[in-house]
This record gives sequence, C-alpha cells and structure tokens, in this order.
Amino acid sequence: MGTPKSSQFTSPQVGYNAIMSKRRIILASASPSRKRLLESVGISPDILVSGVNEEEPDLLALKPSEMVIALAIIKAHTVRNAHPVGSNALVIGCDSTFEFDGKNLGKPLTREAAVARAKLMRGKSGYLHTGHSVVDTAQDIEVSDISTSKVTFVQMTDREVEEYVNTDEPLQFAGGFTLDGHSAPFISHIDGDPSGIIGLSLPTLRKIIINLGLEWGDLL
Repeated sequence: MGTPKSSQFTSPQVGYNAIMSKRRIILASASPSRKRLLESVGISPDILVSGVNEEEPDLLALKPSEMVIALAIIKAHTVRNAHPVGSNALVIGCDSTFEFDGKNLGKPLTREAAVARAKLMRGKSGYLHTGHSVVDTAQDIEVSDISTSKVTFVQMTDREVEEYVNTDEPLQFAGGFTLDGHSAPFISHIDGDPSGIIGLSLPTLRKIIINLGLEWGDLL
C-alpha cells in the first residue's frame, strides 16, 4: 500500500476570517486517554473510530517515527471519508509507538509479551513517538506533525513487573506503559512533552492548529 506523505508544511488556502468560528471537533480514536487530554483543556470532541488496521505489514516496515505519522494521517482521512463529519469539522488522528533499541514496540497484546518487555526495558530508555494529523474540512487541507519524548524507566523488580502486568494496563498502551496510570511509579524521568507520552501532545496540536491558519480558541 502507498504511504501517505505528511503535509506538515501545507499553507492554508482559505483565510481565518472566511471560516466559521464554531468547529466540530472529531477525535478519530477510541483512546480514553486522548479524550481525557482534550477534555482537560476544554475541548469536547465527538468520537469516531477509524478501524484502521495498525498491523499492516507495509506500515510496520516503516521507521517508528514515520509509521506514527502515516497511521495518524490514514486514521484522520478514513474517518473524514467514512462518516458525514460536516463541512466545518476538524478531524484529529493520532498514533503512538515506543522505539526501543531502534525497534518499534506497539501494544504487547499478551501477558507473556508484556512481562518480557518490562524486564527488557527496566533501567533503560527509549523514545515514545506520537503522530498527529488534523484534517480541516472547511479548507480541505490536512496538517500533520510528531511529538517525540525520551522515557527512562527505573530498575523494576521481578515482583513489580508481575504485579504491574497483572493490572492488564500494559496490554492497552504502545510500549506497554503510560504516564498517567499504574506504570507511572516506574518512569524515573522524561525528556519531552508529557501529554505526548499519554497519547496526544497538546503543544503539538496547538502548533498544527496555528499552521492551519486558525487559533487555539477555535477548538473550545
């Protein structure tokens, strides 16, 4: 399959004053964490899940940072094309992965994989990449960008690994961890944007909105 190209540097063709101020905000994701992040800053999104296959071999063959951008774009456009989103909507697509030793680590999927991964990463660092894509249906353009943060883990004991995996949390998140859950005590420090690690970088989203020729207040 062809890989969509990021349009991070697309210039809006319609001025801000020509666009209706009230926007429908659509989150193309079933992630409760992403929804909570938006709601925490006053944004009330509609949820429309893309249903995109994240295990597509052509996508998994990409570098981790390229893969999350491609998937974010595909998710946003899939929702825009599959649903009657309206002519004045902002459709937000996101995807995250954890890069460890140059490899892409998505959701562990099984308890055994989660245990092995936690033991592999303890005391070490990796990079959490979150791709973002926003389709502006009023201007018929899309802007995408990426947030990357370095994450360092404590030296977890075997008991801590087992008890953490028993929560089932690692099965739900890229890399098998999240900053706002049971794994928080095992993250010693981060270098980057905390919200990007949780699943949607609010500063990155703001930059995208500005690149679309809009203002942050148009999302509220």
